[in-house]
Amino acid sequence: MQARPLLCQFLDDDAVTRGLGDPEARVLVEWLVDRAEALAEDAPSADDATAEMAKLCRRARAIGRFVDLWCLRRQRGAAGQLAAAERFCWPLPTAAEDPCELMRFILTWESRQLGV
Repeated sequence: MQARPLLCQFLDDDAVTRGLGDPEARVLVEWLVDRAEALAEDAPSADDATAEMAKLCRRARAIGRFVDLWCLRRQRGAAGQLAAAERFCWPLPTAAEDPCELMRFILTWESRQLGV
């Protein structure tokens, strides 16, 4: 399967990067591109790849929202509630964080969980 249809699922979706600065948005989009390319190669079928990409896009929107709330809006209570609702498994930050560094940390954690 080609990765292009999978890429369109999030490249046309402004909600994935809404509220993020350019550096953290770039990190998030690059992570999604990597996942889309891997899915295109490894998924048993196009339907499986499409379904898995939809899950990853939803997860990416939630991660972007978390970084926005924690770092940019400094609404840590709301970020904590979002983390609980989304069942994020990575350790929550304990202090102010650079948004780009936090995004990298989270996505590295997520990649490990995916076995990438």
